[in-house]
Amino acid sequence: MQITDLQIEQKMWPLLRQAFRPMFLLGATFSALAMMLWLWVLSGAVQLPVFADVMFWHSHEMLFGFVAAIIVGFLLTAVQNWTGLRATHGRALAVLTTVWLLGRISLLFGAFLPPYVPIIIDLAFLPLAAILLAVPLIAVRQQRNLFFVPVLLLLALCNGLMYYGRLTGRFDLQQVGSQNAVLLITLLMAIVGGRVIPMFTANGTMTQKVQPIVWLDRLSLGSLWLIFALQITQLSSFIGAPIMAALYAIAAVLLATRCARWKLWITLKVPLVWSLHIAYWFLPIGLALYAVHYLNPSVTISTATHALTAGAMGSMILAMLARVSLGHSGRPLQPKKIMSLAFLLVIIAALLRVFAAWLWPAYTFDWYLYAGAAWVIAYLIYVFVYLPVLTTPRADGRPG
Repeated sequence: MQITDLQIEQKMWPLLRQAFRPMFLLGATFSALAMMLWLWVLSGAVQLPVFADVMFWHSHEMLFGFVAAIIVGFLLTAVQNWTGLRATHGRALAVLTTVWLLGRISLLFGAFLPPYVPIIIDLAFLPLAAILLAVPLIAVRQQRNLFFVPVLLLLALCNGLMYYGRLTGRFDLQQVGSQNAVLLITLLMAIVGGRVIPMFTANGTMTQKVQPIVWLDRLSLGSLWLIFALQITQLSSFIGAPIMAALYAIAAVLLATRCARWKLWITLKVPLVWSLHIAYWFLPIGLALYAVHYLNPSVTISTATHALTAGAMGSMILAMLARVSLGHSGRPLQPKKIMSLAFLLVIIAALLRVFAAWLWPAYTFDWYLYAGAAWVIAYLIYVFVYLPVLTTPRADGRPG
């Protein structure tokens, strides 16, 4: 970076120097706040003036508010390493962050607004992020990571389907939007996790990197693409429950085999690594629960979905937030010890939400409250520990 650019960089508010800074900080804060509000609603303590209803708000905002913010923050930060070009920062990042923030506010207070206001604001976020991601990738003709752009647009389509289903009274379309958003994010986690976990494991444990088996990786990701395609087009309803159960089971076995090769047991002294391994294990667990659901509906879609959301997404996001925030702020990859507690709490939250209510249904409401409380504490730990990291310049004096 030229000296004039560096001088401009040093005058810029640190929070706007890289996308991970505002997106991670606000996304993590919002996840804790949204979960607290959801728990208060469940307990009858408050009634929220949200867009549509609280069930829609909870499912939508944890996906398209919280998770989408983290995905965008990660991608718009990583693209600088991928391309060597300066990624989104400054005014462009401020605009993107403002659009995201206005979306959260307008949906939370949607009862006071015409329906089109929160919809238009919220639907603008992912396409805008896709454009900002596409520009540097196209500029250097980097095709390997260009597929993330249509993935963001597909995620925006799922968001639109949720709104369309809600406005037209088509609950089935609303479900198509939310469920396929979960599957698409699952696919992203499988892709990104497959790229980074073997490398992080080797670096963190000082062992040889486990080399990928090409056919296993292609079948694993291909099975997820196939499931997503069948679900988004609704062809899954025509091919029948037994076949869908088989497809989910195959995907679960393939991902479990892939994950087992990375040797979780050698990472137990490295919190930044074992947290990622356990998060990835929730992917085959969630897919296996989907398979069981198609054969035995007593295992609900909600249970399977929360294995992927509360389990895989919640755990992997927290682990990646802790690592990326240190690495991209020029700090050693040595998180504070309290982050191990945060990692454990979010895993406990997932286990309680997925399995406790299933095994001990008489205490379902209590398990939900305990799981939500563990989630809130886990993410608040991250926010308070990393607030100075995200709001101050890089420790090594470099731009970003």
